[in-house]
Amino acid sequence: MTATTDGSAGSTGPAPAPADELHRTSGGSTATATATAEPATAVPPAEPAPAAAHAAQATALTGPAAPAAPAPAPSGADLLAAAETAMRRSVDHLLARQDAEGWWKGDLETNVTMDAEDLLLRQFLGIRDDATTEAAALFIRGEQRGDGTWATFHGGPGDLNATVEAYVALRLAGDPPDAPHMARAAAWVRERGGIAATRVFTRIWLALFGWWKWDDLPELPPEMIYLPPWFPLNIHDFGQWARQTIVPLTIVSAKRPVRPAPFALDELHTDPRRPCPPRPLAPAGTWDGLFQRLDRALRHYRRFAPRPLRRAAMNAAARWIVERQENDGCWGGIQPPAVYSLIALHLLGYDLGHPVMRAGLASLDRFAVHREDGARMVEACQSPVWDTCLAAIALADAGLPPDHPALVRAADWLLAEQVVRPGDWAVRRPGLPPGGWAFEFHNDTYPDIDDTAEVLLALRRVRHPDPARVDAAVRRGVRWTLGMQSGDGAWGAFDADNTSRLPNRLPFCDFGEVVDPPSADVTAHVVEMLAHEGLAADPRTRRGVAWLLAEQEPRGSWFGRWGVNHVYGTGSVVPALTAAGLPRSHPAIRRAAAWLVSVQNEDGGWGEDLRSYREEEWIGRGASTASQTAWALLALLAAGERESAAVARGVAWLAATQRADGSWDEPYFTGTGFPWDFSINYHLYRQVFPLTALGRYVHGEPAVGKGR
Repeated sequence: MTATTDGSAGSTGPAPAPADELHRTSGGSTATATATAEPATAVPPAEPAPAAAHAAQATALTGPAAPAAPAPAPSGADLLAAAETAMRRSVDHLLARQDAEGWWKGDLETNVTMDAEDLLLRQFLGIRDDATTEAAALFIRGEQRGDGTWATFHGGPGDLNATVEAYVALRLAGDPPDAPHMARAAAWVRERGGIAATRVFTRIWLALFGWWKWDDLPELPPEMIYLPPWFPLNIHDFGQWARQTIVPLTIVSAKRPVRPAPFALDELHTDPRRPCPPRPLAPAGTWDGLFQRLDRALRHYRRFAPRPLRRAAMNAAARWIVERQENDGCWGGIQPPAVYSLIALHLLGYDLGHPVMRAGLASLDRFAVHREDGARMVEACQSPVWDTCLAAIALADAGLPPDHPALVRAADWLLAEQVVRPGDWAVRRPGLPPGGWAFEFHNDTYPDIDDTAEVLLALRRVRHPDPARVDAAVRRGVRWTLGMQSGDGAWGAFDADNTSRLPNRLPFCDFGEVVDPPSADVTAHVVEMLAHEGLAADPRTRRGVAWLLAEQEPRGSWFGRWGVNHVYGTGSVVPALTAAGLPRSHPAIRRAAAWLVSVQNEDGGWGEDLRSYREEEWIGRGASTASQTAWALLALLAAGERESAAVARGVAWLAATQRADGSWDEPYFTGTGFPWDFSINYHLYRQVFPLTALGRYVHGEPAVGKGR
């Protein structure tokens, strides 16, 4: 690639704010209809103007403001014309971005820890080169905030782990510690407790080079690979992303490698003479206290563990890793398991010329996005299946003929991506035939329920020349999805009944969510799909509906697990409930619609800041974004509010903020990997969801129950 895969030069919009700014505006968009993308800068962003800083300081003291009184709604005829124009331009833009093979993929932007860890991996393996280092450093420097820190989402507060890892990466790139941007970062790190206050993952990376002691990290014994699925804390108690990461790290933890450090990091400790101050144990009667004592017991076990057993456990873990390498060389289609798997296998004697290692390293290179300014951004994951099914739904709902060549090509590509072999999910569902779809180009081990539901909704919108092929694929997908229903009637993302509370208690697991319980957004997408397949009255669908109704918040919203946050959850659930037959007059639908109207921004759009995952006052509050405005509109349209002032203002906001090329700008992160802990900016969200909302505003809701 010579530029970003979505055709832009990177995120645009206001420069990130200082650490103490809570960025919430009640009006004003970050793009206009004639805005153009600017290349990403390679220098720290400028401080905000005094007026903006003053407003931010007031917001930080008072919290997010309530929405101001709404502006007058546009007239019906003018609004419909504006919506149709915006819709047509958006259709043209999206069609132009389709790959010749039929798929779409936007950049998946996360944070600089991906880029820092990529450089640290290359340093550890002895393959770091100047060109890669310079390009990565250019990107990392460009993401630094004015106060010297790095955030994990646009406009968010400085993050200690990201700042430490970015700082170390820039030291590898040759940035001296006394350079102003480096000195600011180091001072901020020391003020927040230094390296000792970082997460376990960050300290593992530092331990690989002797910057942290392995003895001061939690134990992770490789013998856990032998725990049976019914035993607490077996590897299948962890979500698939955590499972793939933990298994290779058991090898790394057992081997405890140390490569020569190219420099010291004393400037990142509060006291270099005591880099790891002792911490008292939590009371023995608490979960934290229990697992801290378990960790101490495992430390003693390490000293006496039978060597043949440990060697056998590491070899078993290595076989587990190799068996799960995908055809493209990656593991699960995501970056973190790939880097740790490469390190683990290398420690067990796999040289860099081994086919497994060669393929793994090549897969990581494919995660790199090369920007026009020379910067290199590493994606944590790639989302072609997800992007393609959402794009197909958007185009179909916008009135593209169902036999349009673009939709047929998309359907052909999606049909070829169906996973038809068992994966880890079969441990909990051993008799269930496969039939799901994964998120990525290659990930047959971990298809997910969310993608499967949306792919099935997309396929049913296409008039394919081989309808029998589509019907067969849909039947497999529906059967697999129904079989993955959890015991409570809802659906998680990758596994059924992955609900143990114990993994999150481990001292090692301080990096985000490590289990995969059912969520409202995934369950809603499944319910919507089943309703469109004519299964609204099926008892399994009704159990999903009952679960969703029970999960509604008192305010009327639903929590968003995989998107930010209550706006996403509510935008997912309301269309599902109405598709499943709930009348628009149902109290749950009315409460949800009322809540969405109550949090609409003054400018007519909707937004929700990632801080809503931690601070209740941010729920439903944030700068207006194209994707979140679309989610709110999808819910309100499903609730029968097409003629309401709120919908009129939301549609008008989308039309007014569209760029000249038919796209929208959205620097804000509206997706999640782990709520708060790992945030995602899906660059295609800003295109597909507004188009879906405009299409349903112009053409009405899609017909339900015609799938079979």
